[in-house]
Amino acid sequence: MGILIISILLAIVGAILFSLIGLVSGTDETAIMVPFTLLVILLGAPPAAVFSFFMAAVLAKHLTHAIPTALMGIPGDTTAVPLIDHASVLRRLGVPHVALRKMVSGGIIGAFIALPTAIIFGQILGQFADFFKASSGIIFTLAAILIAYFSKGKWVSILMIIPFAFFIKSLDLLSFSVLEKHLSISFFLGIAIGPMFSDLLISLSSSARETIKRTKAKEYHLAPDIKSWSGYFPNPFRVLTGRQTLFTFVATFVSSLTFVFSPVGMTSLMGEIVASRTKGVYKKSTSSLTVMNGVTESTYIAEVLIPLIAFGIPLSPVALGPGAPLFNAPPVFTSEPVNNLHNLLTGWEFFGYGAIGLVIAALIAYPFSMNYARKATVFVMKNISQEAIVGMFVGLACLLAYHEAHIVGVILTLTMATIGGLLNRVLGVGSGVQFMIFYGSTWMMLQIIGM
Repeated sequence: MGILIISILLAIVGAILFSLIGLVSGTDETAIMVPFTLLVILLGAPPAAVFSFFMAAVLAKHLTHAIPTALMGIPGDTTAVPLIDHASVLRRLGVPHVALRKMVSGGIIGAFIALPTAIIFGQILGQFADFFKASSGIIFTLAAILIAYFSKGKWVSILMIIPFAFFIKSLDLLSFSVLEKHLSISFFLGIAIGPMFSDLLISLSSSARETIKRTKAKEYHLAPDIKSWSGYFPNPFRVLTGRQTLFTFVATFVSSLTFVFSPVGMTSLMGEIVASRTKGVYKKSTSSLTVMNGVTESTYIAEVLIPLIAFGIPLSPVALGPGAPLFNAPPVFTSEPVNNLHNLLTGWEFFGYGAIGLVIAALIAYPFSMNYARKATVFVMKNISQEAIVGMFVGLACLLAYHEAHIVGVILTLTMATIGGLLNRVLGVGSGVQFMIFYGSTWMMLQIIGM
Protein backbone atom coordinates (compact mmCIF):
# COMPACT_ATOMS: atom_id res chain seq x y z
CA MET A 1 0.00 0.00 0.00
CA GLY A 2 2.89 2.34 0.76
CA ILE A 3 4.31 1.99 -2.77
CA LEU A 4 0.86 2.60 -4.26
CA ILE A 5 0.44 5.85 -2.34
CA ILE A 6 3.94 7.05 -3.26
CA SER A 7 3.23 6.19 -6.91
CA ILE A 8 0.00 8.20 -6.89
CA LEU A 9 1.69 11.17 -5.20
CA LEU A 10 4.63 11.17 -7.62
CA ALA A 11 2.26 10.82 -10.57
CA ILE A 12 0.40 13.90 -9.33
CA VAL A 13 3.68 15.79 -8.98
CA GLY A 14 4.79 14.70 -12.46
CA ALA A 15 1.44 15.62 -14.02
CA ILE A 16 1.30 19.09 -12.46
CA LEU A 17 4.98 19.87 -13.03
CA PHE A 18 5.06 18.83 -16.68
CA SER A 19 1.66 20.34 -17.44
CA LEU A 20 3.19 23.68 -16.51
CA ILE A 21 6.48 23.01 -18.31
CA GLY A 22 4.59 22.09 -21.47
CA LEU A 23 3.27 25.64 -21.64
CA VAL A 24 6.80 26.95 -22.19
CA SER A 25 7.46 26.80 -25.92
CA GLY A 26 10.63 25.30 -27.31
CA THR A 27 11.46 23.08 -24.32
CA ASP A 28 13.30 19.93 -25.34
CA GLU A 29 11.90 16.71 -23.86
CA THR A 30 15.30 15.17 -23.15
CA ALA A 31 16.66 18.27 -21.44
CA ILE A 32 13.70 18.58 -19.11
CA MET A 33 12.75 14.95 -18.42
CA VAL A 34 16.20 13.49 -17.77
CA PRO A 35 17.12 15.77 -14.83
CA PHE A 36 13.77 15.44 -13.07
CA THR A 37 13.54 11.67 -13.57
CA LEU A 38 17.10 11.28 -12.30
CA LEU A 39 16.26 13.40 -9.28
CA VAL A 40 13.27 11.20 -8.41
CA ILE A 41 15.39 8.04 -8.78
CA LEU A 42 18.36 9.30 -6.78
CA LEU A 43 16.08 10.52 -3.98
CA GLY A 44 15.16 6.87 -3.42
CA ALA A 45 11.66 6.54 -4.89
CA PRO A 46 10.50 2.92 -5.40
CA PRO A 47 10.88 1.66 -9.00
CA ALA A 48 7.11 1.45 -9.48
CA ALA A 49 6.67 5.05 -8.32
CA VAL A 50 9.44 6.21 -10.65
CA PHE A 51 7.59 4.60 -13.54
CA SER A 52 4.28 6.24 -12.58
CA PHE A 53 6.03 9.61 -12.36
CA PHE A 54 7.59 9.18 -15.80
CA MET A 55 4.36 8.10 -17.49
CA ALA A 56 2.43 11.00 -15.96
CA ALA A 57 5.15 13.39 -17.07
CA VAL A 58 5.14 12.10 -20.67
CA LEU A 59 1.38 12.41 -21.09
CA ALA A 60 1.10 15.78 -19.33
CA LYS A 61 3.96 17.28 -21.35
CA HIS A 62 2.55 16.13 -24.68
CA LEU A 63 -0.93 17.40 -23.87
CA THR A 64 0.06 20.90 -22.82
CA HIS A 65 2.72 21.24 -25.53
CA ALA A 66 -0.28 21.54 -27.83
CA ILE A 67 -1.16 24.91 -26.28
CA PRO A 68 1.72 27.05 -27.64
CA THR A 69 1.71 24.96 -30.82
CA ALA A 70 -1.95 25.58 -31.61
CA LEU A 71 -2.51 29.05 -30.18
CA MET A 72 0.78 30.78 -31.03
CA GLY A 73 2.29 28.74 -33.84
CA ILE A 74 5.42 27.96 -31.80
CA PRO A 75 6.36 24.28 -31.33
CA GLY A 76 5.92 23.28 -27.70
CA ASP A 77 8.85 20.89 -28.04
CA THR A 78 10.70 18.78 -30.60
CA THR A 79 7.84 16.39 -31.38
CA ALA A 80 5.45 19.31 -31.91
CA VAL A 81 7.48 20.67 -34.85
CA PRO A 82 5.67 18.53 -37.50
CA LEU A 83 2.32 19.86 -36.22
CA ILE A 84 3.11 23.51 -36.92
CA ASP A 85 1.98 23.63 -40.57
CA HIS A 86 -1.49 22.20 -39.94
CA ALA A 87 -1.86 24.27 -36.76
CA SER A 88 -0.97 27.42 -38.72
CA VAL A 89 -3.65 26.62 -41.30
CA LEU A 90 -6.32 26.47 -38.59
CA ARG A 91 -4.98 29.67 -37.00
CA ARG A 92 -5.43 31.43 -40.34
CA LEU A 93 -8.97 30.06 -40.50
CA GLY A 94 -9.62 31.57 -37.07
CA VAL A 95 -10.13 28.29 -35.23
CA PRO A 96 -6.93 27.61 -33.21
CA HIS A 97 -9.08 26.53 -30.27
CA VAL A 98 -10.46 23.71 -32.43
CA ALA A 99 -6.92 22.65 -33.35
CA LEU A 100 -5.99 22.55 -29.66
CA ARG A 101 -8.96 20.43 -28.65
CA LYS A 102 -8.42 17.95 -31.47
CA MET A 103 -4.74 17.63 -30.56
CA VAL A 104 -5.17 16.98 -26.85
CA SER A 105 -8.08 14.59 -27.43
CA GLY A 106 -5.96 12.61 -29.88
CA GLY A 107 -3.14 12.57 -27.33
CA ILE A 108 -5.37 11.02 -24.67
CA ILE A 109 -6.43 8.21 -27.00
CA GLY A 110 -2.87 7.59 -28.21
CA ALA A 111 -1.52 7.18 -24.68
CA PHE A 112 -4.07 4.61 -23.61
CA ILE A 113 -3.67 2.64 -26.85
CA ALA A 114 0.13 2.59 -26.52
CA LEU A 115 0.35 1.28 -22.94
CA PRO A 116 -1.14 -2.23 -23.41
CA THR A 117 0.18 -2.53 -26.99
CA ALA A 118 3.76 -1.81 -25.94
CA ILE A 119 3.62 -4.14 -22.95
CA ILE A 120 2.36 -7.08 -25.01
CA PHE A 121 4.84 -6.44 -27.83
CA GLY A 122 7.67 -6.01 -25.34
CA GLN A 123 6.95 -9.37 -23.77
CA ILE A 124 6.97 -11.03 -27.20
CA LEU A 125 10.33 -9.47 -28.07
CA GLY A 126 11.65 -10.48 -24.66
CA GLN A 127 12.25 -13.98 -26.05
CA PHE A 128 15.22 -12.52 -27.94
CA ALA A 129 16.61 -10.57 -24.99
CA ASP A 130 19.81 -12.63 -24.64
CA PHE A 131 20.81 -11.96 -28.23
CA PHE A 132 20.21 -8.22 -27.93
CA LYS A 133 22.14 -7.96 -24.66
CA ALA A 134 25.11 -9.91 -26.02
CA SER A 135 25.19 -7.81 -29.20
CA SER A 136 24.42 -4.44 -27.61
CA GLY A 137 27.67 -2.79 -28.75
CA ILE A 138 27.23 -3.45 -32.44
CA ILE A 139 23.48 -2.82 -32.20
CA PHE A 140 24.08 0.65 -30.74
CA THR A 141 26.62 1.39 -33.45
CA LEU A 142 24.30 0.30 -36.26
CA ALA A 143 21.44 2.20 -34.65
CA ALA A 144 23.63 5.32 -34.46
CA ILE A 145 24.31 5.03 -38.20
CA LEU A 146 20.61 4.50 -38.97
CA ILE A 147 19.39 7.41 -36.85
CA ALA A 148 22.19 9.63 -38.17
CA TYR A 149 21.17 8.87 -41.75
CA PHE A 150 17.59 9.97 -41.11
CA SER A 151 18.54 13.01 -39.02
CA LYS A 152 18.65 16.57 -40.35
CA GLY A 153 22.47 16.45 -40.34
CA LYS A 154 22.57 13.16 -42.27
CA TRP A 155 26.07 12.77 -43.78
CA VAL A 156 27.85 14.95 -41.24
CA SER A 157 26.10 13.00 -38.46
CA ILE A 158 27.45 9.75 -39.91
CA LEU A 159 30.90 11.29 -40.36
CA MET A 160 30.99 12.41 -36.71
CA ILE A 161 30.19 8.99 -35.21
CA ILE A 162 33.82 7.81 -34.83
CA PRO A 163 35.31 11.19 -33.77
CA PHE A 164 32.54 11.72 -31.22
CA ALA A 165 32.97 8.17 -29.88
CA PHE A 166 36.71 8.84 -29.53
CA PHE A 167 35.98 12.09 -27.70
CA ILE A 168 33.58 10.35 -25.29
CA LYS A 169 36.01 7.51 -24.60
CA SER A 170 38.83 9.99 -23.99
CA LEU A 171 36.75 11.85 -21.40
CA ASP A 172 35.77 8.51 -19.86
CA LEU A 173 39.41 7.41 -19.48
CA LEU A 174 40.42 10.81 -18.10
CA SER A 175 37.66 10.83 -15.49
CA PHE A 176 38.43 7.19 -14.62
CA SER A 177 42.09 8.09 -13.97
CA VAL A 178 40.91 10.67 -11.43
CA LEU A 179 37.96 8.90 -9.81
CA GLU A 180 38.74 5.23 -10.50
CA LYS A 181 35.18 4.68 -11.68
CA HIS A 182 33.33 5.10 -14.96
CA LEU A 183 30.71 7.87 -15.11
CA SER A 184 27.35 7.64 -16.80
CA ILE A 185 24.96 10.28 -15.45
CA SER A 186 27.31 13.18 -16.22
CA PHE A 187 27.67 12.05 -19.85
CA PHE A 188 24.02 11.84 -20.74
CA LEU A 189 23.15 14.94 -18.71
CA GLY A 190 25.65 16.81 -20.85
CA ILE A 191 24.11 15.47 -24.06
CA ALA A 192 20.61 16.19 -22.75
CA ILE A 193 21.18 19.87 -21.93
CA GLY A 194 23.52 20.42 -24.91
CA PRO A 195 21.08 22.34 -27.16
CA MET A 196 20.02 24.59 -24.28
CA PHE A 197 23.60 25.16 -23.14
CA SER A 198 24.75 26.01 -26.65
CA ASP A 199 22.11 28.75 -26.80
CA LEU A 200 23.60 30.26 -23.65
CA LEU A 201 27.11 30.08 -25.13
CA ILE A 202 25.98 31.71 -28.37
CA SER A 203 24.36 34.54 -26.43
CA LEU A 204 27.67 35.14 -24.60
CA SER A 205 29.73 35.23 -27.80
CA SER A 206 30.23 38.68 -29.33
CA SER A 207 30.64 37.16 -32.80
CA ALA A 208 27.86 34.56 -32.68
CA ARG A 209 25.35 36.70 -30.80
CA GLU A 210 24.34 38.52 -33.99
CA THR A 211 22.74 35.32 -35.34
CA ILE A 212 20.14 35.28 -32.55
CA LYS A 213 19.75 39.01 -31.88
CA ARG A 214 16.25 40.43 -32.39
CA THR A 215 15.41 44.13 -32.85
CA LYS A 216 11.89 43.89 -31.43
CA ALA A 217 9.77 41.55 -29.38
CA LYS A 218 7.53 39.07 -31.16
CA GLU A 219 3.80 39.73 -31.12
CA TYR A 220 1.19 37.00 -30.72
CA HIS A 221 -2.55 37.26 -31.21
CA LEU A 222 -4.59 34.75 -29.25
CA ALA A 223 -8.11 33.78 -30.19
CA PRO A 224 -10.84 34.17 -27.52
CA ASP A 225 -11.96 31.17 -25.51
CA ILE A 226 -14.93 29.37 -27.02
CA LYS A 227 -16.33 26.52 -24.94
CA SER A 228 -18.61 24.01 -26.64
CA TRP A 229 -19.26 21.60 -23.75
CA SER A 230 -20.78 21.65 -20.29
CA GLY A 231 -18.90 20.67 -17.16
CA TYR A 232 -15.18 20.56 -16.43
CA PHE A 233 -14.06 17.32 -18.11
CA PRO A 234 -15.04 17.05 -21.79
CA ASN A 235 -15.43 13.67 -23.46
CA PRO A 236 -12.59 13.25 -26.01
CA PHE A 237 -14.73 10.94 -28.15
CA ARG A 238 -17.29 13.74 -28.55
CA VAL A 239 -14.59 16.25 -29.43
CA LEU A 240 -13.43 14.02 -32.30
CA THR A 241 -15.45 12.70 -35.21
CA GLY A 242 -15.80 8.95 -35.66
CA ARG A 243 -13.38 9.04 -38.60
CA GLN A 244 -10.77 10.94 -36.57
CA THR A 245 -11.11 8.49 -33.69
CA LEU A 246 -10.62 5.54 -36.03
CA PHE A 247 -7.57 7.13 -37.68
CA THR A 248 -6.08 7.80 -34.25
CA PHE A 249 -6.65 4.23 -33.05
CA VAL A 250 -4.98 2.75 -36.12
CA ALA A 251 -2.08 5.23 -36.30
CA THR A 252 -1.21 5.01 -32.61
CA PHE A 253 -1.38 1.22 -32.64
CA VAL A 254 0.95 0.97 -35.64
CA SER A 255 3.37 3.60 -34.31
CA SER A 256 3.51 1.78 -30.96
CA LEU A 257 5.16 -1.17 -32.73
CA THR A 258 7.81 0.87 -34.55
CA PHE A 259 9.93 1.50 -31.48
CA VAL A 260 13.27 1.92 -33.30
CA PHE A 261 12.20 4.92 -35.41
CA SER A 262 12.32 8.61 -34.58
CA PRO A 263 9.13 9.91 -32.88
CA VAL A 264 9.31 13.06 -35.01
CA GLY A 265 9.61 10.96 -38.16
CA MET A 266 6.67 8.75 -37.21
CA THR A 267 4.58 11.80 -36.31
CA SER A 268 5.26 13.37 -39.71
CA LEU A 269 4.65 10.10 -41.58
CA MET A 270 1.30 9.34 -39.92
CA GLY A 271 0.15 12.92 -40.36
CA GLU A 272 0.92 12.85 -44.07
CA ILE A 273 -0.85 9.52 -44.54
CA VAL A 274 -4.01 10.88 -42.92
CA ALA A 275 -3.79 14.16 -44.86
CA SER A 276 -3.53 12.27 -48.15
CA ARG A 277 -6.77 10.43 -47.34
CA THR A 278 -8.80 13.44 -46.22
CA LYS A 279 -10.39 16.07 -48.45
CA GLY A 280 -10.99 19.70 -47.52
CA VAL A 281 -8.53 22.04 -45.79
CA TYR A 282 -10.38 22.12 -42.46
CA LYS A 283 -10.97 18.37 -42.23
CA LYS A 284 -7.45 17.59 -43.45
CA SER A 285 -5.77 19.80 -40.84
CA THR A 286 -7.97 18.82 -37.90
CA SER A 287 -7.67 15.10 -38.68
CA SER A 288 -3.91 15.29 -39.18
CA LEU A 289 -3.38 17.19 -35.91
CA THR A 290 -5.51 14.70 -34.02
CA VAL A 291 -3.52 11.74 -35.29
CA MET A 292 -0.12 13.42 -35.05
CA ASN A 293 -0.49 14.40 -31.40
CA GLY A 294 -1.75 10.89 -30.66
CA VAL A 295 1.39 9.53 -32.30
CA THR A 296 3.66 11.79 -30.21
CA GLU A 297 2.15 10.05 -27.16
CA SER A 298 2.21 6.51 -28.50
CA THR A 299 5.79 6.66 -29.79
CA TYR A 300 7.15 8.10 -26.56
CA ILE A 301 5.41 5.54 -24.38
CA ALA A 302 6.16 2.57 -26.64
CA GLU A 303 9.79 3.51 -27.28
CA VAL A 304 10.45 3.45 -23.54
CA LEU A 305 8.29 0.47 -22.61
CA ILE A 306 9.25 -2.01 -25.34
CA PRO A 307 13.05 -1.99 -24.82
CA LEU A 308 12.54 -1.69 -21.05
CA ILE A 309 10.34 -4.77 -20.86
CA ALA A 310 12.03 -6.81 -23.58
CA PHE A 311 15.74 -6.14 -23.09
CA GLY A 312 16.54 -3.84 -20.19
CA ILE A 313 18.87 -1.82 -22.43
CA PRO A 314 17.93 1.42 -24.25
CA LEU A 315 17.42 0.49 -27.88
CA SER A 316 15.28 3.35 -29.17
CA PRO A 317 15.66 7.11 -29.63
CA VAL A 318 13.34 7.88 -26.70
CA ALA A 319 14.93 5.25 -24.44
CA LEU A 320 18.30 6.83 -25.18
CA GLY A 321 16.95 10.33 -24.58
CA PRO A 322 14.16 11.24 -22.15
CA GLY A 323 13.82 7.65 -20.89
CA ALA A 324 17.55 7.08 -20.31
CA PRO A 325 17.39 7.31 -16.47
CA LEU A 326 14.94 4.38 -16.36
CA PHE A 327 17.75 2.23 -17.79
CA ASN A 328 20.86 3.89 -16.36
CA ALA A 329 20.92 5.89 -13.14
CA PRO A 330 23.95 4.52 -11.26
CA PRO A 331 24.10 3.28 -8.61
CA VAL A 332 20.33 2.66 -8.57
CA PHE A 333 19.69 1.48 -12.14
CA THR A 334 22.22 0.04 -14.60
CA SER A 335 22.02 -1.60 -18.03
CA GLU A 336 25.46 -3.30 -17.81
CA PRO A 337 24.64 -5.55 -16.03
CA VAL A 338 20.89 -5.15 -16.40
CA ASN A 339 19.49 -4.00 -13.06
CA ASN A 340 16.63 -1.62 -13.72
CA LEU A 341 12.86 -1.64 -14.20
CA HIS A 342 13.30 -4.55 -16.62
CA ASN A 343 13.87 -7.01 -13.76
CA LEU A 344 12.32 -4.98 -10.93
CA LEU A 345 8.76 -4.84 -12.30
CA THR A 346 6.49 -7.52 -13.76
CA GLY A 347 4.34 -7.06 -16.84
CA TRP A 348 1.26 -6.48 -14.73
CA GLU A 349 3.12 -3.93 -12.60
CA PHE A 350 4.18 -2.08 -15.73
CA PHE A 351 0.53 -1.96 -16.76
CA GLY A 352 -0.87 -1.06 -13.34
CA TYR A 353 1.61 1.63 -12.35
CA GLY A 354 1.76 2.94 -15.92
CA ALA A 355 -2.03 3.26 -15.91
CA ILE A 356 -1.84 5.17 -12.62
CA GLY A 357 0.48 7.70 -14.21
CA LEU A 358 -1.62 8.05 -17.37
CA VAL A 359 -4.96 8.32 -15.57
CA ILE A 360 -3.72 10.97 -13.14
CA ALA A 361 -2.09 12.96 -15.94
CA ALA A 362 -5.30 12.71 -17.97
CA LEU A 363 -7.37 13.95 -15.03
CA ILE A 364 -5.05 16.92 -14.51
CA ALA A 365 -3.60 17.93 -17.88
CA TYR A 366 -6.55 17.19 -20.20
CA PRO A 367 -9.23 19.39 -18.57
CA PHE A 368 -6.58 22.03 -17.83
CA SER A 369 -5.64 22.18 -21.53
CA MET A 370 -9.26 22.25 -22.63
CA ASN A 371 -10.53 24.85 -20.14
CA TYR A 372 -7.65 27.17 -19.32
CA ALA A 373 -5.34 27.11 -22.35
CA ARG A 374 -5.68 30.78 -23.24
CA LYS A 375 -5.34 32.10 -19.68
CA ALA A 376 -2.33 29.88 -19.01
CA THR A 377 -0.66 30.95 -22.26
CA VAL A 378 -1.11 34.64 -21.47
CA PHE A 379 0.34 34.13 -17.99
CA VAL A 380 3.39 32.25 -19.28
CA MET A 381 4.10 34.76 -22.05
CA LYS A 382 3.87 37.72 -19.68
CA ASN A 383 5.50 36.38 -16.54
CA ILE A 384 7.89 33.47 -17.25
CA SER A 385 11.26 34.03 -18.87
CA GLN A 386 12.39 31.23 -21.18
CA GLU A 387 15.99 32.11 -20.31
CA ALA A 388 15.20 31.44 -16.66
CA ILE A 389 13.79 28.02 -17.57
CA VAL A 390 16.97 27.19 -19.51
CA GLY A 391 19.13 28.31 -16.60
CA MET A 392 17.09 26.22 -14.18
CA PHE A 393 17.62 23.01 -16.16
CA VAL A 394 21.34 23.65 -16.64
CA GLY A 395 21.64 24.26 -12.90
CA LEU A 396 19.72 21.08 -12.08
CA ALA A 397 21.97 19.09 -14.43
CA CYS A 398 25.08 20.46 -12.67
CA LEU A 399 23.57 19.54 -9.30
CA LEU A 400 23.03 15.92 -10.37
CA ALA A 401 26.48 15.74 -11.98
CA TYR A 402 28.02 16.99 -8.72
CA HIS A 403 26.10 14.28 -6.88
CA GLU A 404 27.71 11.65 -9.12
CA ALA A 405 31.31 12.87 -9.28
CA HIS A 406 31.66 16.26 -7.56
CA ILE A 407 33.57 18.88 -9.56
CA VAL A 408 34.80 16.32 -12.11
CA GLY A 409 31.20 15.45 -12.92
CA VAL A 410 30.24 19.11 -13.37
CA ILE A 411 33.22 19.81 -15.67
CA LEU A 412 32.50 16.67 -17.70
CA THR A 413 28.81 17.58 -18.03
CA LEU A 414 29.55 21.12 -19.21
CA THR A 415 32.22 19.84 -21.62
CA MET A 416 29.79 17.34 -23.12
CA ALA A 417 27.06 20.01 -23.24
CA THR A 418 29.39 22.40 -25.09
CA ILE A 419 30.56 19.94 -27.77
CA GLY A 420 27.28 18.03 -28.07
CA GLY A 421 25.19 21.21 -28.09
CA LEU A 422 27.20 22.89 -30.82
CA LEU A 423 27.20 19.69 -32.89
CA ASN A 424 23.42 19.64 -32.52
CA ARG A 425 22.73 23.31 -33.21
CA VAL A 426 25.37 23.98 -35.89
CA LEU A 427 25.81 20.65 -37.70
CA GLY A 428 22.48 18.96 -36.99
CA VAL A 429 23.92 15.97 -35.09
CA GLY A 430 20.85 15.26 -32.98
CA SER A 431 20.71 14.17 -29.35
CA GLY A 432 19.43 10.71 -30.35
CA VAL A 433 22.53 10.11 -32.48
CA GLN A 434 24.78 11.34 -29.69
CA PHE A 435 23.17 9.05 -27.12
CA MET A 436 23.57 6.06 -29.44
CA ILE A 437 27.25 6.93 -29.95
CA PHE A 438 27.71 7.25 -26.19
CA TYR A 439 26.38 3.75 -25.53
CA GLY A 440 28.30 2.25 -28.45
CA SER A 441 31.57 4.18 -27.88
CA THR A 442 33.25 1.45 -25.79
CA TRP A 443 32.60 -1.22 -28.43
CA MET A 444 33.66 1.07 -31.29
CA MET A 445 36.95 2.09 -29.68
CA LEU A 446 37.67 -1.52 -28.73
CA GLN A 447 37.31 -2.55 -32.36
CA ILE A 448 39.28 0.38 -33.79
CA ILE A 449 42.13 1.03 -31.34
CA GLY A 450 41.83 -1.93 -28.97
CA MET A 451 40.80 -0.03 -25.84
